[in-house]
Amino acid sequence: MEGQSMSLLGKIMAVIGISVVAGLIVHVRDPLDSILGGGYPELWRKAGLAGAPARAVACIFAGVSLLAMGWLYRLLFAPLELLRTPDEVGYIAEDGRSRAQAANEVRRRRKTGELPPVYPNGWYRVLDSHMLERGDVKNVTVLGEQVAVFRGTEGKAYVVDAYCPHLGANLAVGGRVVGQSIECPFHGWQFRGEDGKCVRIPYAEKVPEFAKVRCWHSMETNGQLLVWFHCDGEEPVWTVPEQGEITRGEWVYRGRTEHFINAHIEEIPENAADIAHLAHLHTPGIVSGVDLRYTNSKTWEFVRHDWKVQWEAESEPTKHCSQMLVKHALTVFGRHWPLLDMDVVARQVGPGVVFLLFDHSFLGRGVIMHCVTPVEPLLQCVSHTIFYQSNIPPLVPKFILRAECIQFERDVMIWNNKKYISKPLLVKEDSAIQKHRRWFSQFYSDNSPRLRYQHNTLDF
Repeated sequence: MEGQSMSLLGKIMAVIGISVVAGLIVHVRDPLDSILGGGYPELWRKAGLAGAPARAVACIFAGVSLLAMGWLYRLLFAPLELLRTPDEVGYIAEDGRSRAQAANEVRRRRKTGELPPVYPNGWYRVLDSHMLERGDVKNVTVLGEQVAVFRGTEGKAYVVDAYCPHLGANLAVGGRVVGQSIECPFHGWQFRGEDGKCVRIPYAEKVPEFAKVRCWHSMETNGQLLVWFHCDGEEPVWTVPEQGEITRGEWVYRGRTEHFINAHIEEIPENAADIAHLAHLHTPGIVSGVDLRYTNSKTWEFVRHDWKVQWEAESEPTKHCSQMLVKHALTVFGRHWPLLDMDVVARQVGPGVVFLLFDHSFLGRGVIMHCVTPVEPLLQCVSHTIFYQSNIPPLVPKFILRAECIQFERDVMIWNNKKYISKPLLVKEDSAIQKHRRWFSQFYSDNSPRLRYQHNTLDF
């Protein structure tokens, strides 16, 4: 609702702006009419060019004004959306190579180490709810599988295997929604979203009982559609909690970022327990950027972030959850700025969802939904979706999300180039890392899939 009202406001502003500018152009008077007394030479008037210079200036001014209005609207009202491509962040392109070439070379040559299973059991984000309207069909890759995601005419979202069991057509590529079912684009077979059962074959007298596609357990909460994965096909034993402020509309959508990480999924949440890396990697101010070769430049050392962090696992009945408590402070030229002090509670629910909860006396309250979804064994899609108090100017949560994005992209440069070490050399100050690994191991089963081999042609 908030996004629709902002879109309507933008359209109204555009119509008003165009109307005003059109009026100015039609009624503009050329100053030369006054300066020259009689105006333009007779030849100009016969050719219909009288007043042309003034109208040209007015047109240029109008164009610049509309561009400025559009930029101002996006800055103040539109959600911030930064969607990075797989090779855009975290790689160093040297010797005339493109970033895509550098990324592909790293993926081919990097040693992966002795990896844990690649797909932990748990809930994973598929997409944000606002990205799937009624009657929409999306083709998505999750956990090494192609799935068809669609929303029925009654508003419920469904996730089924993408390939039709008849002759293998992709249901999400050209398929359409019929009621609460999805229709195959090849022969018109229809599969019910609720259980995947085929309910209609247009040219057959009878539908076989065994004709069906796999239907994934899914849930929609906090503005996101999630699916359940368990290597043994077990039913969900826990769910992702609802954030009441989002459901009630008190916190509204203010933007999202998306990155693709070339690493094992466990590397990403393990950062929460790696307390020592914060002081080294994330202390330089966000103004120093994301390229680790330059973040410690003396040019920007007058801005510093200070962190105090504590990580701990929760006990029954929420042993699938953990918490990281963060206290952030900012110093500029050695002076502490209390206004920007912020306490953050990062609560991880399972292997793929984290609630980053912000609570500030002046800047307001909100949450960043940090979600990690495996696309394939060593490629993770990481999204940060922010919901914030509706009465706080959008510029505030957009700045918070942008700052989070900069800090996160510093980690991306590490993850994209590192090797997983199953038995790391740790000191006693690193004890939380080992605790985190023991906690995370609960999401693996004996049959959890492992990476048996590595392709040499995983090009972007």
